[in-house]
Amino acid sequence: MRYLITGASGMLGRDLQAALAGREVTALGRADLDVTDAAAVAAAVRGHDVVLNCAAYTKVDDAETHESEAYAANATGPANLAAASADLGARLVTISTDYVFDGRATTPYAEDLPRDPINAYGRTKAAGEELALEAHPDGTYVVRTAWLYGEHGPNFARTMLQLASSRDTWSVVDDQLGQPTWTADLAAQLVAMLDADLPAGIYHGTNSGQATWFEFARAVLEDSGLDPERITPTDSSAFVRPAPRPSYSVLGHDAWTAAGLDPMRPWREALADAIATGAVSTS
Repeated sequence: MRYLITGASGMLGRDLQAALAGREVTALGRADLDVTDAAAVAAAVRGHDVVLNCAAYTKVDDAETHESEAYAANATGPANLAAASADLGARLVTISTDYVFDGRATTPYAEDLPRDPINAYGRTKAAGEELALEAHPDGTYVVRTAWLYGEHGPNFARTMLQLASSRDTWSVVDDQLGQPTWTADLAAQLVAMLDADLPAGIYHGTNSGQATWFEFARAVLEDSGLDPERITPTDSSAFVRPAPRPSYSVLGHDAWTAAGLDPMRPWREALADAIATGAVSTS
């Protein structure tokens, strides 16, 4: 099997390279491949059996005023990769987001629920899902994830440790609920999905369980041997941002079980391992 990773220099892309160590992998970062260029995409996909698309426009707030740029990366890019993969007989895994949903649910979002994004970033990612599945319905895996943290990039968990080194106390919102997800766990799940030859379709790639940002932040400090009481709760009104955030981003995992693969492990267990192995630190 020959694997192509796009967006390979990002946090998930780098963990995917580690998860695929020992296999034949082509890793292309943004400087190596513009996924909005259909001809370049076709040339890059040629000769590969699997494409793992981690390329994305991820600046959620900036997308509110730069939606066309976000659409190019998040919708046109996956469409190009799906079309090339269909033409060349490759499978495509494209990474999506909990932001395709409106956040108004009270129970975990099922994989087959209608998309209803509430911000520009979510709209572009929803369009990317639709276009990729339309272009390559039998070979596209849409894997939605959320609240990512890991070793190779800026993320919430690292920010909490940085704040711990510079402040005595600070506040974190306690009215947004989601699933902290370690990129190393997600990378391993994606490889397991491909190795098991699961059917194409939509899967939810998040660690199990749920937490608020406040609970996540306190867990980061606690597992790092620091005092979690230094963090106090607040609500979203204290942190008004250009893009509205879903208040409920918990994703269901029934598709994994139905396809014969275990869902990802609980988020607290993953976080403990991430901190113990040094994947979450200020360095």
